[in-house]
Amino acid sequence: MMLMDLEMTRVSSKGQVVIPGLIRERLGLTGGSRLLVFGEGDTIILKKVGFASQETRETLAAVRKKIRELRVTRKDVSREIRAVRKERARRAR
Repeated sequence: MMLMDLEMTRVSSKGQVVIPGLIRERLGLTGGSRLLVFGEGDTIILKKVGFASQETRETLAAVRKKIRELRVTRKDVSREIRAVRKERARRAR
């Protein structure tokens, strides 16, 4: 069985999250390390990735397949981004 580290962190007003030092060290994360971010319901998963590794290509292929299955277009993504920005601007007033 794999043991997992459990730490608490917060989201800044800019949406930034600090990954606790112990976890950064164990995963070998340094400034510029790349992470894939998955969100579903109330769960967020950060996945360390290397440049063009087989695992990364497989993960991205699975994400692209899901996007095709859901028929999400670039126009859909742009529309959602505009809606989120508009809502954030409204809340900031």
